[in-house]
Amino acid sequence: MDNSLKFSMKDKAPWLAAFGLGLANFLGCLDLTIVNTALPVIQHSLELDKLQLQWIMNALLLALTAFMVVAGKLADRYGRRRVLYIGMLLFAAASLGAGLSSNFHTLVFFRFIQGVAIAILYTAPIALIPVIFPENTGKAMGILFGVSGLGLAMGPVIGGILTSFFSWHVIFFINLPIILISFLLCFKILPESKSSDKDKVDLVGAGLLILVLPLLIFTTVNIHILGWRSMQTIGGYFLTIVLFSFFVWRERTIKFPIIDFNLFMNQRFLIGLGANFFLAFFYAVVLFFIPLHLNGIDNFSDEKIGLMLLAPTIMVAIFSPLSGGLCDRFGTRFILSLGYIFFIISAFLQMIFFNITQVDLLLVPYVFFGIGWAFILSPSLITALSSLPKDVGGVAMGTVGTLHNFGGALGLAIGSVLSYDGSMQLILGTSVFSLVLIFFGLVKTAK
Repeated sequence: MDNSLKFSMKDKAPWLAAFGLGLANFLGCLDLTIVNTALPVIQHSLELDKLQLQWIMNALLLALTAFMVVAGKLADRYGRRRVLYIGMLLFAAASLGAGLSSNFHTLVFFRFIQGVAIAILYTAPIALIPVIFPENTGKAMGILFGVSGLGLAMGPVIGGILTSFFSWHVIFFINLPIILISFLLCFKILPESKSSDKDKVDLVGAGLLILVLPLLIFTTVNIHILGWRSMQTIGGYFLTIVLFSFFVWRERTIKFPIIDFNLFMNQRFLIGLGANFFLAFFYAVVLFFIPLHLNGIDNFSDEKIGLMLLAPTIMVAIFSPLSGGLCDRFGTRFILSLGYIFFIISAFLQMIFFNITQVDLLLVPYVFFGIGWAFILSPSLITALSSLPKDVGGVAMGTVGTLHNFGGALGLAIGSVLSYDGSMQLILGTSVFSLVLIFFGLVKTAK
């Protein structure tokens, strides 16, 4: 590892770089909620149906799923600083392209490229923090995640304001000055670093993921149009199974897999992975439908929709730092179960409040949603990773991240072909299933 730049605690430069890395990570979180807030405006502007609209979110999620692990390995092999700067440039270009888009296909294309870039912005900064702060990694990580977490909370408000006073195009242009500031804070400060292990990047495996995931999602969202028995549906699922089978075979036989399927033999890891998967499944559906539902039942303004979406994201920001400590005190089974109980209540209340327009009542399920999110995110990772040897931690985290993003993409795809009420029933059912899995599965592994 080349670590020629040495920093002391008194140096301000590395802490500025940590803030800059946090801003790069921040943009991925910001994008999730800022674009969701603008969905009604984008739908009206481009005259999209619900199925087309979900691809604006799913294109990014699919790219994240396919490239998250690959981005990390490329950074380790070719230089984390170099790959980070490439990711910044790619994100800026994709954001500019998305903001200038005037039709559905162009916007989806640039959203996919944004997803590739965000995969880099999620992985490279985390890998660089221990290089800059070998003795203060925890504190620096806290700064990075604190800055990036603001993106989740600020996205709804920023999205609502920008779409109200300008246009939906501006929500992508706002990324440009932020990524420039991030680059300037990191420039000439970040040391270059590479992994001593020349792990090969499984490009074939990545290519199979890029083929399998969109094929599965595309086939699923078109079922209600083509029907279960149509040749296109049967052929789509058959080809998906064939490609996925080849992917599993390859990943089980190569030395450096994208997803290590041997980890699935560990029941505790599998439970944590499942909890994390259905977390993304839940929030992708809810964040997609809340703006559309509020706009439909009472024509809520963009600012009001943004403020309503602020309720769950603020809860995530408040309760996430507490969840780890609560796990130490009460155990992950209790906290995860509590999180999914909050999800169940939230989904149930959203079904009951289908035609309610009172803000105070609507905020209740949104607050429960945010608390549940916070109580599942960190504990699910703790459950999964604490059950494994440390030498497989990187591969395990990559596996969890890949399946997490796929959970969001799959939830969004299935939810988009259902009604609002049907989608709430869907996430209610998956939450009950997850609660049973966690409660009884972790009881069994504890024995």
